[in-house]
Amino acid sequence: MNQRPLKILFVTSEVYPLIKTGGLADVSSGLPLALKALGHDVRIIIPAYKSALENAGTTKVRLKNIANSGFRLLEGALPNSKVPVWFLDAPELYYRNGGPYGAPNGTDWPDNAERFNEFCKVASQIAMDDLNLNWQPDVVHCNDWQSGLVPVYLSEEKKRPATIITIHNIAYAGFFSQQTFDRLSLNPEWWSYDKLEFHDQFSFLKGALVYSDFVNTVSPTYAKQILTPEYGYGMEGLLEHRKDKLIGILNGIDEQHWNPETDELIAKNYNFETLKDKAENKRAVLEHFKLPQDLDKPLIGVIGRMVEQKGFDLIREILPSLMESNTQVVMLGSGDKQLEASLLQCMESYPDRIAIDIGYNETLAHLIEAGSDIFLMPSRFEPCGLNQFYSLKYGTVPVVNNTGGLADSVVDTYAETLTNQTATGFKLYEATSEALLSAVNRALYSYHSPLEWSNIIRNGMRQDFSWLNSAQHYLALYHETIKSQGSQERDKSV
Repeated sequence: MNQRPLKILFVTSEVYPLIKTGGLADVSSGLPLALKALGHDVRIIIPAYKSALENAGTTKVRLKNIANSGFRLLEGALPNSKVPVWFLDAPELYYRNGGPYGAPNGTDWPDNAERFNEFCKVASQIAMDDLNLNWQPDVVHCNDWQSGLVPVYLSEEKKRPATIITIHNIAYAGFFSQQTFDRLSLNPEWWSYDKLEFHDQFSFLKGALVYSDFVNTVSPTYAKQILTPEYGYGMEGLLEHRKDKLIGILNGIDEQHWNPETDELIAKNYNFETLKDKAENKRAVLEHFKLPQDLDKPLIGVIGRMVEQKGFDLIREILPSLMESNTQVVMLGSGDKQLEASLLQCMESYPDRIAIDIGYNETLAHLIEAGSDIFLMPSRFEPCGLNQFYSLKYGTVPVVNNTGGLADSVVDTYAETLTNQTATGFKLYEATSEALLSAVNRALYSYHSPLEWSNIIRNGMRQDFSWLNSAQHYLALYHETIKSQGSQERDKSV
């Protein structure tokens, strides 16, 4: 039986390519685009940041004065798509130089609580069609703390839409003081340990965890991990209480942007039937980094934020040992200045074997994924991750820590998985340099067995990590949420 198309309001603080600081932006474009392709009416709302408006191109005024606030609602679309984007235009709150959450010097905007409280209020008004847009969603899909008060506001409404909050990283929960709570004129009843209050502060995200109909994370393993003190950041008790409404859905990737068959940013296109052409990309990587053109040596690639969370300290510790195994290593990223300096110092000791670009370059990122043989991703925690998907898609074998989305997307290589043709990479099971070196050495051993290595590569390239696949899981969650919310409304009326 075909289910009717859903109306979905997607509430987010960033969306690629309009504004991006991390993986949330990729989800906020990839998932709505897939939902639209499946025939659903999805609309995105974000704040009208200066850079987002510049990247959006043409917009039109949809509402001139929202609830006499002086704010406007502008309407545009995701570039090259028919997915509508509504921009909350409040120049004093959002039209600034800098990022969506902080100033150019890296400090948080001091009025972030006000900025995102107003955003949540307007999103809630749209969800109830209080602004007379003649459109009301069936489900409101919120993302991270910046939209966390939307389910809180909607909890006071009758005949409201169903609500979902997606946790992309629970480490960021939107904590503010009681003075800020009072300044925002929030309902005093919300200042309670079983609502928004959290150890004499209040949390936007906690509000969403309490009031949303369903809570989801960006991988099944991360959904389990945040139930523990190690990963729950103090919210594990609340999440345990709500675990029957907690689910993990693995992110997808933009297969138009990340596809070795069509990627215009790499040296030569290829697929799993023309893997020999992958070598031209390896040659191009070595040429870019001015490393010796020895295509027989295994090339290890690393891309990411150079911080301990991503395991870059572990990578630094094993580099001297890797140099004994006749490998070459290329890195792209930035982060902790001490880690950067230590890695660069190691590069100076092995100038023909290690090359590092500090910063980020989209073209180079694609080339490293296409040209490397092995990709390192030993994150201490990783709610989902993206580069392991790219690596699998590009036939670059990932070595990952068995955590979060890395655990869910990479199948370790050992006798059984080689036999049943499910092996796609190599895992370490504790975040130590010894475990990382052991996993890399296992990968290098397989690399020197061409048939085994080719099978691992092909297993990975055959995986389906498209957003269309993930969107089907989200649609099932939406329907379950609507059904659940409907039952609650009926219970209240009895």
